Parts: sequence; C-alpha cells; structure tokens
Amino acid sequence: MAKFIKLYNDATDQILIDEVVETLQNGGLVIYPTDTVYGLGASIKSTKAIEKLAQLKGVKADKANFTFLFNNLHNLSEYTKQIDTATFKILKKAFPGPYTMILPANNNLPKIFKKRKTFGMRIPDNQVLLKIIETLGHPLVNISIKDDDEVVEYTTDPELIYEKWHKQVDVIINAGYGNNVASTIVDLSQDAPEIIREGKGDMSIF
Repeated sequence: MAKFIKLYNDATDQILIDEVVETLQNGGLVIYPTDTVYGLGASIKSTKAIEKLAQLKGVKADKANFTFLFNNLHNLSEYTKQIDTATFKILKKAFPGPYTMILPANNNLPKIFKKRKTFGMRIPDNQVLLKIIETLGHPLVNISIKDDDEVVEYTTDPELIYEKWHKQVDVIINAGYGNNVASTIVDLSQDAPEIIREGKGDMSIF
C-alpha cells in the first residue's frame, strides 16, 4: 500500500523529501509531480526498480522509452557523449522546463541500457521533484502516468492516481492537479534539432 503524502511546489519539507529519497534508495517506486504530467520513477541505480517500472509499462527494460530526470546540467556529462556548444546553448535555454531532449549516450548508462545509442532527458521546472533528485544525488528513470480514458490521455487528479496505483508503487506525492499536456520532445543527437513531438514546451527556442 503506497504512502500518500502532500508536497507542494515550495518543497520546504525536507523530512518528507528525505522519506521519498529513502524509498528510492531502497529500490522503491514513487509517483511525483513534474511541470507537465505526473510521473512515475525509480532510482537510476536500482536495476530491480527499473525492471519493475518496465513491467508496469508492459515492455522489456532495455526496449522501454524511459526518460532520465536530472536536477541540473552538471550531471549530464556522466551519461552523454561530448555536447557541442550549439546543443549546450539549447539545453541552457530549455531547462528547467517542459522539454525532453534526446542525446547521444556514452558507456556509463546502467547495464540494463547498455545497447542504447541515445537517451531522453529532462530537467522539469518543479521544485519538489528537483529537490528530490538533488537529495538523491543521481537521476531518476521516469515514465508518465497515463489514463485509461480514450479522450483524456494523462491522469491529472492525484486522488485518482492514488486509487489506481496505490497497490503497485511505494509513495504517491499529492501536489495538487497536474497538467495534461506532455513535454515537447526534441532529438538533439543528430546534426540539427528534430522535433519528435510538440507538447507544452515553446518551439521558438529551436
């Protein structure tokens, strides 16, 4: 049974943040707010948790389109190949913000992702989530919370999220209603940026 906690965007309650981080460190799954839709994630250091995440998504972990969530650009070099100046300028403009950027991967990705040549990354503009990642000390592996409704793609009400997910995850953060527009996805792994999906992020920065 998941713990249901309230943590709003000022993210001042370090005791609750620490509790969430401890859950992630112990291989638990957490549902949290982002600057777009609610996300479900695991520590990038926990293979078991990532496999469980893939199971919930109904795919094999090495084939899943997970996104890695960072709290700043400093840790990015641990997982990506050399980024050129033009790409770095785009990243600085975009983050924190509602974008997912696809970047070339290096050999430091967790073993479960070793075959990947690229990965998607985000730095969401949400203080609760950024504080969690900062305290954890490494990225989260993330999927979006989808809705079963054919009209509404994403679940925005944390009470409904709890109702559906409380037996499958360890902590659910209630941060009020989420957004129902996902991030803009841009492939930066080639010579020129390629828009993969138009979402909440402003396209004019590309």
